Amino acid sequence: MSEPRHIAPVPLGDADMPYSKGLMARALIATGMSAPRAYELARRVEAGLDSSGVVDLDQMHELAAEILGEREGGQAMRRLLRYRELQELDLPIVLLVGGATGTGKSTIGTEVAYRLGISRVTSTDFVRQTMRAFFSRQFMPSIHYSSFEAGRAVSGMAGEHAVAGFLEQTKSVLVGVQAAIDRVLEEGWSMVLEGVHLVPGMLPVALEHAVFVQCVLNIEDPAVHAEHFVVRDVASDGSRQMDKYLSSFEEIRLIQEFIVRRARDVGVAVIENDNMDRAVAELMELVFSEVEKVQDGEAD
Repeated sequence: MSEPRHIAPVPLGDADMPYSKGLMARALIATGMSAPRAYELARRVEAGLDSSGVVDLDQMHELAAEILGEREGGQAMRRLLRYRELQELDLPIVLLVGGATGTGKSTIGTEVAYRLGISRVTSTDFVRQTMRAFFSRQFMPSIHYSSFEAGRAVSGMAGEHAVAGFLEQTKSVLVGVQAAIDRVLEEGWSMVLEGVHLVPGMLPVALEHAVFVQCVLNIEDPAVHAEHFVVRDVASDGSRQMDKYLSSFEEIRLIQEFIVRRARDVGVAVIENDNMDRAVAELMELVFSEVEKVQDGEAD
């Protein structure tokens, strides 16, 4: 009979702390489990604890299978252990989420940051807006347009020049992006950075002394993509200028096709964002996989 396997009293933080149902539930939610199921499992685990306060993994696996089913329960437990490993890894996480306008980058990036406990979340739009304060339209015209309107900076019109203008803007914005990445690495901070300008092949493919993950969000169906702008318009009470986006939808789709093609050419993951929960789970899986690679490299 094999020895029972155990997990520290708390799946993140100090292993000497007593078991915390809330912290366990948060860790389970971070792995992709729904909040009601996560709290139910954490409550059931708490009810079965002995005086030591240490969680028996085999017992927890049985409870997860009972609540979620054997397949989902097993997956949840594997992710929980990998999440634990991520918390114990003394390295910052740098997560880059790219994709065209309206593909859900800020929503997905913010959700993953919350699950990973990352407080620094920013966008390339913020970098571009900051640069606008320092560089005039005459000196650096491309950054004074939206990404899908930057073709006007190179030809006076968008349309077929959308990608060329976008690339000129991207080259300028990435100077500021690289500075932001350098800063967080210098300070040892974790960061989620999202934005249309995170074009695969135009950024470093790896970072030393960090867990580095890059992905691109895609929406294959144009109708679903267009619906995102309607939803954003309602959620922002009309402040996101839906008509502006929809009138430039052809240019936005051209830029998306270019970014996705570049991602596939250089081997950057493309995540289809037709379902938020599934997209978040895929991105979390990318992070966990990168942690395993880092750990394997350290073991070597």
